[in-house]
Order: sequence, then C-alpha cells, then structure tokens
Amino acid sequence: MKVRERLKKWIIAGCVGSTVLAGCNTTNRFRAWKDSSHTSYFQNFITQVEYPDLNAPIDSGVSQSLLPFAIENPSELPTFDLSLRDAIQAALQSSDVLRSIGGSVVAAPQASSTSYDNALSDLNPLGGVEAALAAFDAQVTSRLSWQKNDRPINFDASGGAGNFFVPINVQTQGVFTNQIQKRTATGAQYAVRLNTIYDRNNGRNRQFNSDFSGFVEAEYRQPLLQGSGTTFNRIAGPNSLPGQYNGVLIARINTDISIADFEAAVIRLINDVEGAYWELYFAYRALDAQASGRQSSLETWQVAKAFKDVGKPAQTEEPQALATFYQFEALVNDALSGQNGLYAVEQRLRYVMGMPPSDGRLIKPIDEPILAEVSFDWQSSVCDALTQRVEVRRQEWTVKRRELELIASRLNRRPRLDALTQYRWRGLGDHLIEERDRDNQFNSLVQNILEGNFQEWQAGFEWQYNIGLRQASAAVRHAQLNLAREMSVLKEQQLRISHDLSNASRQIVNTYTQLQKNYNRKEADVERARVLVTAKEQARDTLQYTTFLNQAQLQLASSQSAYYRSLVDYNLALRDFHREKGSLLAYNQVSLAEEALNGSAIEAAFDRGRYFTPRDNPEKVVVRDVVADPQPQ
Repeated sequence: MKVRERLKKWIIAGCVGSTVLAGCNTTNRFRAWKDSSHTSYFQNFITQVEYPDLNAPIDSGVSQSLLPFAIENPSELPTFDLSLRDAIQAALQSSDVLRSIGGSVVAAPQASSTSYDNALSDLNPLGGVEAALAAFDAQVTSRLSWQKNDRPINFDASGGAGNFFVPINVQTQGVFTNQIQKRTATGAQYAVRLNTIYDRNNGRNRQFNSDFSGFVEAEYRQPLLQGSGTTFNRIAGPNSLPGQYNGVLIARINTDISIADFEAAVIRLINDVEGAYWELYFAYRALDAQASGRQSSLETWQVAKAFKDVGKPAQTEEPQALATFYQFEALVNDALSGQNGLYAVEQRLRYVMGMPPSDGRLIKPIDEPILAEVSFDWQSSVCDALTQRVEVRRQEWTVKRRELELIASRLNRRPRLDALTQYRWRGLGDHLIEERDRDNQFNSLVQNILEGNFQEWQAGFEWQYNIGLRQASAAVRHAQLNLAREMSVLKEQQLRISHDLSNASRQIVNTYTQLQKNYNRKEADVERARVLVTAKEQARDTLQYTTFLNQAQLQLASSQSAYYRSLVDYNLALRDFHREKGSLLAYNQVSLAEEALNGSAIEAAFDRGRYFTPRDNPEKVVVRDVVADPQPQ
C-alpha cells in the first residue's frame, strides 16, 4: 500500500512538472484529432492583418470633397476672395493638430504637435504638476482581516502523569487598522493610526473568553539632513533617489517647456500659411504672364500663317511661331497643373487652413505684397532675437531645470538623519463599544482608551549613512555636467540665431535689389515688345519681325514671372526676418493666451483668497528666489 501511494504521488508530481515545463506554445493552439473521422478545426497561420473595431467618425467635408482641378480654365471657375489675415485666422481656428506643409502626420503621428499637448504635459500622471502635488496629499489606509488558527503545540500537557497529551490552540482573530498620513513640504510626516484586534482562543487563565485590544497612535517624523527642507522637496519631491527629480518645480518647468513647444508649432503654422498665401499669389501672376505670352504668340502665328496661306514666303517664320505657341502652351499647363502650379499651391494653402482638397471654388488672394523698402535696426533686432525667440526661452527653461537639479543633488549628498516621536494610548476591553461598568474598567475597549490610563511614548533618532555617498556624489557630478551641456547649447543657439538673423537681413537687401532690377527688366521687355509690335504694324512685310517678336514674347513672359517671383521672395524675406527675430506672431497680429477660468474656479479662488491677510512685518519675512519672472526685462 505504501509503495502504491508513493507511486501515485510520483505520477501526480510528474504530470504537474511536465505541464509547468511545457509552458505556452502558440503554434499548437489548435490541434487536430488523430482520428480522421472527426472534423479538424485548425489554422495554418499564427497572425494576420486585422482592423480595430473602432467607429471613428470621418469628416464629411473631407470624405465628400470634389474632384480636384487639373486643366480647367481658372477664369471659368467660381472663386472666393481671401486675405492673409483671414487665412491665418482660419488656420488657427481649425488646427487641433498644428499642421505643417512638410510634416509627416500620417507616417509619424506621435511627432505632431497638437492643441492638447500643454494639458497633457500638465496632467501627466507620472511627471505633471498635479502628480507632483499628489505626493503631499493625505493618504488614508484601512485594512480588515480575519483568520482562524488551529495549531497543535509541542508541549506535554499531562504534567508528567505518563498520559501522552498534545494541547491544541484554537483561535479566531480579527485585525482592523486605520491610518491617515500627511507629508509636508519640509519633508515631515504626520500620521494617526487606529489599531483594533479581536482575539478569541482557548487559552487558560484568561479573564474574558474573547477580548478587544488596540491603541490610538500619533507619529511625527522629521528629516534633519537628507530629504529635509522645502527647497529639496519642491525640486526633487519626497523620498526621491539620487538623480531622480520629480518635484513641483520640475513639473512646472516641464509644462513651461511644453508651452514653448506649442508656441513654436504655432509659429511654424503661421510661417507655412503666409508662405503658401504668397506662393499662391505668385502662381496667379506667373499663370497670367504665361497666358499673355501664349495669346501674343497665337496672334503672331496667325499672322505668319495668313502670309503663308496667300503664298508669301514664310517657310521658317510660320513653324517658328507655331513652336513658340506650343512652348507657351506647355508653360501655361505647367503653371496651371504642375508640381508648383496654381492648383497644387492652392491645395497647399487649403491644407494648412484645414479645408478639404476641393469644394468647387478657387481661392483668390486679395492682399498685395509690400513694395516699399523696409529696413531694421540691427542691434535692436539682434537683442530681440536673443531674448524673444521661443527656442531661446525653451533652452533657458532647460538650463533653469538643470540648475534646480544641481541644487537638489547637492542637498541629497548627506546622510539620513530623522527625528521620530510617537505617542500611544492603549486599551483592552471585553466589548468593543459598551457602556462603562464601574466594577470593570475593561468592559469597553473604546471607553478604556478614552480614559487614558495606559499611555506610551517613544522618541529618538534614526541614522542611515552610505559610506562614501558614491551614488549621491555621482548624481552631483551628473547634474553639473548636464548644466554645463545645456549652457553650451544655449550659447551655441545664440551664435546660430545671430547667423540666421544675419542671413535673413541679407536676403531682405538682396531680394529688394532683385525686385528693382527685375522691375526694370520687365519694363524694358514691355517696351521692346511694344516697339516690335508697332514696327510690325507699320512695315509692309511683317514677316521680318516674326522671329524678333517671338523672342520678345518669351523674354517678356520670363521677365514678368521673374519680377513677381522677386516680389514674393521679398515679402517672404520679411517674414523670415521676423521669424528669426522672434516677432512673427506680432508681425501677423497673433497672440497666445490661456483660456479664462470658469466661474466655479474663480469663485473657489476668491473664497480661498479671503483667508489670506497681509503680512504685519513684511521686511522681516524671508522670501525665496522665484523660478520665473512673469515680466522679463
């Protein structure tokens, strides 16, 4: 029988062990029966392309957009006038995702900036401001447990009488604990605990068959070295390890960096809107120039063909005029439907404005570019660029964060020394809550505790020291190197910004000079074409002017396009200068502001503000240095 029982145990152990060692095998999820008479349900693949069960709404304006324009005549299409200011306003109002013409929102959606990023950063449950403040919230802990004990005791209870007897301890026990704990900005911890124990057992010499015991305890722990002080706890947070900085100030700086990133994305959006607007203006003018040249070349070819039809010698003039006409045809088609043609540029403007690709209308810019010469004071522009650029402000926040981290790491390079005090009121009772019995002070646990006859206290210090403070010292050096790195990056940014601003200033002068030269070139080509047309009309044999007129028409179309190209480039150079100077938002009359608080938040702030009173002796109050200046000079 014993052999059989042991064999059975070994078989069970072997089955359990084989099951554990086998684990999970994805390739054997479906097994066919060995009996071929049964139907086998299996799959010959492990994974496949599937689509999520998501009922995401589709914008009706996008899904119902019309067929885009290709070679339609723009003069026959309905248009709507659009100013640059209205284009920027429409783009800002429809940009939950801050668009970029060169962006990759489809291929890399996580890299796109949105209007939700600031709130996401501030409400990040791991590193946001609310998460950092939550470390100082009061924590309530409760625990209720019951257990049944039935234990034999290795004790001879026969008293040496020779009768073997092993006593058994039978116990029913319940434990109920409550605690509320609060941490302060100085690193101190306050805690109040209530511990209640119910015990019923078969032990001898007990006054009550069952009893309630417990205590009410107050505890205060104050760090004196490591972890102490409001400066450290505001930067690193309570109980942070060396190199970990999750305090309120760090979380707020992360939010400010997120705001700077959002502003940079808005600047990129406005930059793209203005660029697309002026490019569309140029596309219209370039198309007009090519269309005018095509019309002139058509008239020239018709004259040459008429001479050929009446028998006059026009063997070379007529094909040349026809070739010039078809050359203009190709140029018009490219200016209309090419990669940088009218319809393509108009669609780019539609995208940055958040409009569907096509709605049956054609956008028509109504603002005229700036023709006047604009000059800037160089020294003030450099000063503005080095102080107002959002990239500089973002890097300055990063430097400030590194400075705070260095302060916290130095404060953390100290031993741990805590002062600890506890005070406890104990009690015992036959009942948990009962009326007081004059003959039995232990009739009620609650009453016994409230009488305060059994009080205990404890006070002392706790000391912890890592010999050498190697990790804390490494954290200090790491913070120093981080600060040095960010300062070097800030200096390099300032150097780069000065160079970029210099290039932008040079481009303003260059494009304005090109604008003047191309204007003179255009006027000269206009005069040349006019003279050739007049000479052709006065001459008896107009064929001798056909070749010169074809060349003049091509040159005039080219010079007109070059003039408008330089005009648009000049306005884009002004835009680039304001962008490099950090004043593009003001240049386009755009300002960023937080949404106003709702009524309940304002009312709550007003109620809280009523409890604050002015300081009686403000000159004796030590105020810590602020992290940010709301009005920088």
